[in-house]
Amino acid sequence: MYELSIQRDFIAQHYLIGGDWGAENQLHSHHYNLEVRIRGPELNEHGYLLDIVDFSEHLEAVVGQYQDRTLNDLPEFEGLNPSIEHFTRVIFQALEDHITEPSQHMLVRIWEDDIGWASYTAQR
Repeated sequence: MYELSIQRDFIAQHYLIGGDWGAENQLHSHHYNLEVRIRGPELNEHGYLLDIVDFSEHLEAVVGQYQDRTLNDLPEFEGLNPSIEHFTRVIFQALEDHITEPSQHMLVRIWEDDIGWASYTAQR
């Protein structure tokens, strides 16, 4: 099984809703670290799991939608607590159309600080 990982970091803001989480209920920034892992059993005819340049460009575009933004204000978070758990699913869904081989598996992991992360993956 081959595995490829791509990381990006960016800053975005949010505030948590639906509970009393103290300072987390106030608008604040996180320096997010995003990791996308692609896994698959076979390489393509060029010896790649996927075209990393193409995928990285798409990832940059997706990250650009959240960079320096307030997650609560974005339509994909409407009615949702903008937790890192929800954020991982949102990013996964934005990237999933670039995984074209049915045998490939993608995992999105986001750290919101040095000790806390969440991830999302889906069965294909």
